[in-house]
Amino acid sequence: MTTSFEQFVQEMKDFLEPDKVYIMDGSQEEANRLAAQAEKEVVDGRNVLTKLNGAQYPYSYWHRSNPNDVARTEHLTFVCTPSEEEAGPNNNWMNPDEAKNKMNSLMKGCMKGRTMYVIPFVMGTPQSKYAKNCVEVTDSVYVALSMRIMARTGKQALERIGSSSDFFRGIHSIGDVNPDRRFIMHFPQENLVMSFGSGYGGNALLGKKCYSLRIASYLGKQEGWLAEHMIVIGVQSPDGKITYFVAAFPSACGKTNLALLEPVFPGYKVWTLGDDIAWLNVGEDGQLYAINPEAGFFGVAPGTGENTNPVMMQTLKNDKFFPTLFTNTAVDNANNTPWWEGATSDVPQDLTDWQGQKYDASSGKPAAHPNSRFTVSAYNCPTLSPEYDNPKGVPISGIIFGGRRAVTIPLVYECKDWNSGVFMASIIGSETTAAAGGTQGVVRRDPMAMLPFCGYNMGQYFQHWLDMGKKIKKLPKVFMVNWFRKDENGKFMWPGFRDNSRIIKWMIDRIEEKTGAVESPIGLLPQDNAINLDGLNISKETVDKLLSVNKEDWKKEIALIEEFYSKFGDEIPKDLRAHLDSLKEKIES
Repeated sequence: MTTSFEQFVQEMKDFLEPDKVYIMDGSQEEANRLAAQAEKEVVDGRNVLTKLNGAQYPYSYWHRSNPNDVARTEHLTFVCTPSEEEAGPNNNWMNPDEAKNKMNSLMKGCMKGRTMYVIPFVMGTPQSKYAKNCVEVTDSVYVALSMRIMARTGKQALERIGSSSDFFRGIHSIGDVNPDRRFIMHFPQENLVMSFGSGYGGNALLGKKCYSLRIASYLGKQEGWLAEHMIVIGVQSPDGKITYFVAAFPSACGKTNLALLEPVFPGYKVWTLGDDIAWLNVGEDGQLYAINPEAGFFGVAPGTGENTNPVMMQTLKNDKFFPTLFTNTAVDNANNTPWWEGATSDVPQDLTDWQGQKYDASSGKPAAHPNSRFTVSAYNCPTLSPEYDNPKGVPISGIIFGGRRAVTIPLVYECKDWNSGVFMASIIGSETTAAAGGTQGVVRRDPMAMLPFCGYNMGQYFQHWLDMGKKIKKLPKVFMVNWFRKDENGKFMWPGFRDNSRIIKWMIDRIEEKTGAVESPIGLLPQDNAINLDGLNISKETVDKLLSVNKEDWKKEIALIEEFYSKFGDEIPKDLRAHLDSLKEKIES
């Protein structure tokens, strides 16, 4: 596409046929006006926004979506490259011409009677050479307000775009919220996404998964960088030194809790830079640097509470940035505040559930949807890093990969080198959660936690990771973690949450070469007593189990890995196949 911003807006006006066109400026006055408008607007018999108790949750609103529109719809999400091989078996593929015809037939004139909100936005701090210019059009005021939280919107974006035609184009309409007419189409070669029939975050906030991962991963391969489903944190030691990590976990596996961690050790502090997405570039000094392209958190609410994530609770109650949105949570009618399972230890007596009905605790159903969300500005976070808006990003010393596994995977181990880290990250399996829709608790391969988000053939993506390693002068250490291992009674063996800082401290000791490690068939395990367990009521027997490598379990795992690799045929890099053969030999010996 070669059209300018003004030409694009006119093309969309002619194509979508809205009654009104509103170009967002990103101002506070605009946010006030749009929120007030959304309180009055009714969609599917529901007010788009309902104001909550501002004394306890400043500038906060409740949103209920259609019950058929509560999670990403991966089976309706397509990558439309010229050939199916380019999209790979990790993506649903549709011929670009066929996809365009389908979307054009759905979207032509779909905004009649509605307002088309034009959202110019920047992914990344506007001063960064790594940032990208974007524009989304939508007929949802909820999406417009959400994008204002999640990205740098308005005038600063328009100034960057100027007369250029080099910007991402996102075309979104909620349509009639009909699952039979719901599609999210990505056109990587055109820097374009078309989304119809859903108002849910990952399907509708097109700067989020659609652009900053699927399209950006494709761009990264062309331009020599990585777009990753990762948090970014800085861990400050008592001596003031800050070690920066990125970490990848599938959705609802503890990313946000780790991003806003309060360490158990005095003198340690975690600085938050991002809770979901990282763009990784090699800096002029040859180090790997990370920026967070987003400006907000779109977090899973259930399980978030004062005991599990006090920093996030402070963030949600902060009043620096307007507004904060709660989607598909319950509401405590006694004080008009959002509520979800885990928000408090006791269930309030008078709740409205996520579907707007009086909650019956005896039903056995949750009051909040398991994938209910909060959308809140990163600038509300009390632990936001002073380096958050650094145009260069932050230098990365450690990369953490994890998943949700009841057995097989130890609590933590270090990969021997970059390539073995790429191999171990390529074989991650994790139990599915509510964020992805469908059956929960089934183990599926989710390499680098990117399976739903890689915008091209994942075999080529693995090779891109290997190639990136050749460009980095000082390679970060790569670690694997599993906070979710269970005992024979099905109980979690590791307490998780704040105590995960004990594992991060061991990683820092490894990065600084302050402690040794024990070789195992899968990587380097902590030596006895290397993890500081002071004040934690956990037996040595349990710790030994957490760090054990069961060869029979790994034989089963290898069979599943071979099955997964077979889907990609010759696209799996030879180096990774050699690592698999080596692992198999070690496990069987």
